Amino acid sequence: MQTFKTPVDAFLYWEGIQPEKVFFNQPIKGKNKTYTYQEAGLEIRKIAQSIKNLNIPEKGKIALLSKNCAYWIMADLAIMMGGYVSVPIYPTLNADSIEYILNHSEAKAIIIGKLDDYESQKSGIKNIPKIGISLYGIEEELSWETLAENTSPINNIVNLKDDDLFTIIYTSGTTGVPKGVMHKVSSFAQASNTALQIFHLPDYPRFFSYLPLSHIAERMGIEMQGLYRGASFTFPESLETFAADLESLQPHLFFAVPRIYAKFKEKILDSIPQKKLNLILSIPILNSFFKKKLAKKLGLSEAKIIFSGAAPLAVSVMDWYEKIGITIHQAYGMTEDCALSHFNLPGQNIKGSVGKPLPGVTAKLNELGEVCIKSNCLMLGYYKMPKETKESFDSDGYLKTGDIGEYNHQYLYITGRIKDQFKTDKGKYIAPAPIELEFLKNGAIEQICIVGMGIPQPIALITLSDNAKKLTKEELSTSLTTTLKQINPTLEKHEKVEKIVIMNEDWTMDNGLLTPTLKTKRNQIEKIHQPNYTNWFNQQNTVIYEQ
Repeated sequence: MQTFKTPVDAFLYWEGIQPEKVFFNQPIKGKNKTYTYQEAGLEIRKIAQSIKNLNIPEKGKIALLSKNCAYWIMADLAIMMGGYVSVPIYPTLNADSIEYILNHSEAKAIIIGKLDDYESQKSGIKNIPKIGISLYGIEEELSWETLAENTSPINNIVNLKDDDLFTIIYTSGTTGVPKGVMHKVSSFAQASNTALQIFHLPDYPRFFSYLPLSHIAERMGIEMQGLYRGASFTFPESLETFAADLESLQPHLFFAVPRIYAKFKEKILDSIPQKKLNLILSIPILNSFFKKKLAKKLGLSEAKIIFSGAAPLAVSVMDWYEKIGITIHQAYGMTEDCALSHFNLPGQNIKGSVGKPLPGVTAKLNELGEVCIKSNCLMLGYYKMPKETKESFDSDGYLKTGDIGEYNHQYLYITGRIKDQFKTDKGKYIAPAPIELEFLKNGAIEQICIVGMGIPQPIALITLSDNAKKLTKEELSTSLTTTLKQINPTLEKHEKVEKIVIMNEDWTMDNGLLTPTLKTKRNQIEKIHQPNYTNWFNQQNTVIYEQ
């Protein structure tokens, strides 16, 4: 497999040997707009020159605000070709958060693409040139389309050096203010080339890009893998068309976060109740046919590897998928280590673990049981945050991940996060993550947050799945109480959960209780609900509805 020093080198290589192959499939209003490698290359070069014409010096910061689309990747490549530093911004952030990132990163311009509600975000963008993509209704002083039509392509593509600052990725902010993670060119190159060695995919593979490209997992696992492999990229048009778009494509690699796998499972069981599913799977002739049909319906019939990451995936969910013929591999990485850490690989998949260290990675547990990582792909640091940068590394140069783990035969098991641990008023520490995973085996629970500061025993705050919302209060109470009675005997005395509290509203990105990567913002949930803990704890019922 060909390896490359930079993503630009990779693109130029594939553009040269397969210019007429489709690079992007971009659905727009029910129709599919395609770009070949050659067509995309010309447009990318024109946008690179357009940025240069703004008199922004090399290594200046260029922000990118858009949902996943062909223009996101073209913009990223244009920024690289001009020798600039990309600052991707989550497309769901509000105006204040956008303004903070633009100011903190010292962005000199911004490219604005596919968004759901730009009107509510645009006040966060002040005093810098804006390049808007008119196709998505973004009308700014500079139009991507006009620039692509009237500008000559860049002649001198900047030769990126290994140690050049490549990108600043702002963390999704589960706790506190977003931090700008700085990565150099060689980190992206090494992580991408490592993936080429360990993941075996067909030539010219099909990739489906839908998780935020502003997050390291999608950027490395989909964008960079696609660029380095000479892939074609397809994007969903909308949430409504997502399932149909995925089914139509049948990608060769699929990556999702646990909540998406839970949603897939819920939709399947909505159509085929578990008893009927068990019956079908018990009939040998039907079993194989049904599994193939179901995999095709999910869009996973040709996926050579299926990953889960960003948060723990319950073994019970992995077992359920295994029964319908789909093997999910859990992976572990973070923005700060360029997602080069631990993976379960095909043929070496141990459920419940996040796999072994990848080539080039050294790992250890410190005295707190914290997972510490060392490789050539670690971040340069947090932008303009020397104190936080220093605190993130130990004296031997290992990155302190903040995750607590344990090893068994080289396989890493994540057992919690240091910052998530809390004390009840009995003074005992509790790690909520393992308990939460046990509760999530109950399909009635969509999201959960185990809390307990200031009360004798922990309580579970939950939101309900769509199917659970159809149950009567009595049915729901019985289901949740049964789960509680099954789990509590397996826990230490101080860990036993006293109450289950059903929240009035779901935790979403809109209400600030979910990150763009669909992780719960524990700090925010605690901030809102902690005043009610004592009242809920003292109520007679085991299952309580938030008032």
